Amino acid sequence: MMTLGDLLAHLPDAVQAGRIERTQEVKSITYDSRQVTDGSVFICLKGAKTDGHDYVAQACRQGAIAVIIEEDVNVPAGVAKIKVSDTRTAMQGIVPSFFGFPSRKLRMIGVTGTNGKTTTTYLLRDILTRAGYRVGVIGTIQTLIGDRVLPVKNTTPDVVELQGILAEMVACNMDYVVMEVSSHALALNRVAGCEFDVGIFTNMTQDHLDFHGNFDNYLEAKARLFSLVSDPAASKERKTAVVNLDDPAAKRILQSAKCATLTYGVKAATADLRALQVDVKASGVSFTVRGPAGDIDLALPITGLFNVYNVLGAVGAALAEGIEPQIIKAALEGFKSVPGRFELVNAGQPFSIIVDYAHTPDGLENILKTAQQIAKRRILVVFGCGGDRDRTKRPIMGRLAVEYGDVVIATSDNPRTEDPAVILAEIEVGIREKLVEGKLYEKIADRRQAIKRALELAQTDDIVIIAGKGHETYQILKDKTIHFDDRETAVELVKELM
Repeated sequence: MMTLGDLLAHLPDAVQAGRIERTQEVKSITYDSRQVTDGSVFICLKGAKTDGHDYVAQACRQGAIAVIIEEDVNVPAGVAKIKVSDTRTAMQGIVPSFFGFPSRKLRMIGVTGTNGKTTTTYLLRDILTRAGYRVGVIGTIQTLIGDRVLPVKNTTPDVVELQGILAEMVACNMDYVVMEVSSHALALNRVAGCEFDVGIFTNMTQDHLDFHGNFDNYLEAKARLFSLVSDPAASKERKTAVVNLDDPAAKRILQSAKCATLTYGVKAATADLRALQVDVKASGVSFTVRGPAGDIDLALPITGLFNVYNVLGAVGAALAEGIEPQIIKAALEGFKSVPGRFELVNAGQPFSIIVDYAHTPDGLENILKTAQQIAKRRILVVFGCGGDRDRTKRPIMGRLAVEYGDVVIATSDNPRTEDPAVILAEIEVGIREKLVEGKLYEKIADRRQAIKRALELAQTDDIVIIAGKGHETYQILKDKTIHFDDRETAVELVKELM
């Protein structure tokens, strides 16, 4: 239980006014006025579209016992007014304590990087579960408490939601939490109060520059996870940074890792864990993991060199946590797939359809390289780029699509407030740079029609790649969000066309 006095102890510089009853119980903390109930503390956050200070009266009517503010506002008699210089910073300081610092009661594994986070977390979930542990997952697709599924709004939830989820995981007797940690979450400190035990760095390529401004800022955000893993004030022992040594950003990541390190790679001869004799086929990939625990021979039902890296990261974390190699091998060889990650869609068609979440240049190149390795005939690529996001990657992805694909259909992803035609024109610049005789491309703004066109053109033994949205079941347009699932749409269209 937290009292108002306990809360104020975390805010020593706050200016207090109104009714301050230090023994009064704080029953909840929220920045959403709609969630205020009797005994709540309401935090007034300033956002891009709304200002929490405008909802103080509503929060007080609903039972708030205190409001945390940056600006002077009127509050009814009997409500504590706590003024701080930055309400977001104040929230990050008090919320973990309110929930009892749940991350200190769990083994926390954080996965960061541009690509591969989701697959790596699910690989680790299976390994840890096979080892007999109860495992929670927090990530892009869903939050899992054991087998119970919770919906998600962000890859990494805000600090109130995240600490609440972790507290629920403690209450449900989870042993481990495997968590995707986005660069946004690290930059905005959504992970405030989290004590990580293992950090995994997957890779670093261009993404989110609209938010971070430049690549260096993006890298610094990722590196922060490893500063958190190395926190000298940590309450738990055994901290490890698991780092992809093949990635050029590894040097900077390792500089932040003031703890035990375990590197991995396919190319780097000095990596602690190496993948040897890699054999990529349409049916799966086989290789040997050579490392301090000896050799682990793997034959997996997932494919692609990018998945070799994902597996190495998961193996590194598992070994760091003391999981036996035979358990790791059994779990990985039974692993099937992650929704929307190089996911095969079969509706009885004589060609292959693969849906993937790839929405960055590196992600798109990875899946197209894998498609080339397994293709018997042509590769048809349907992809787009998100609106209101990094525009510089659009021509890059256009170049990659036509470099690796035989037929390219550029379409809408989530255009948001942008004109889809403008996005397609910027993609087209890159397509035209690499377009050669024999290769075809079209621009079709309507995503359903673009997928339909690719399926109409596909012939026996071709591969149709539908990239960008993966597991997502919606499309964000200028004025609304509609239901849209690439996998579902492909099945429907195949049935229409057959």
